[in-house]
Amino acid sequence: MRFVIRKRHQPPAVIIVAMIDVLIVVLIFLMVTTTFKKPQPSLRLALPESTHANKPGANDEAPLVVYIEDTGNLRFGPEGTPVTLERLKSELVTAVAKNPQIKLAISADKKAPLGQLVKVMDVASEAKIPFKTIDLFTKQAGS
Repeated sequence: MRFVIRKRHQPPAVIIVAMIDVLIVVLIFLMVTTTFKKPQPSLRLALPESTHANKPGANDEAPLVVYIEDTGNLRFGPEGTPVTLERLKSELVTAVAKNPQIKLAISADKKAPLGQLVKVMDVASEAKIPFKTIDLFTKQAGS
């Protein structure tokens, strides 16, 4: 006779849904707390000021500007005077004669022919303008 009733033991189970819920709450907590964390500056400096100091670029001359239109036409100077490659070369040579440290800025339209840009850079190198002093800007037509 058996007086003891044996219960069937079920293997232990992990409730996955509850574990996922807890992990999502922890993840949300970590995301929220790290978003509001403000970075601390690593070093604060109080630099002395001088009344005789020049601001950077205060003595620099404005660069010569060559505009290349979307059609390939060239314009030179702040007024945007239309020029040819030969005229541009003579203008650049006279500018370099006045100031050998002159800078050149080329402002080309995005649709401008690449060949025209290369020709302008060749003219600048023939006029003895160093390549490192040439800035290149592109812009959209009508800007």
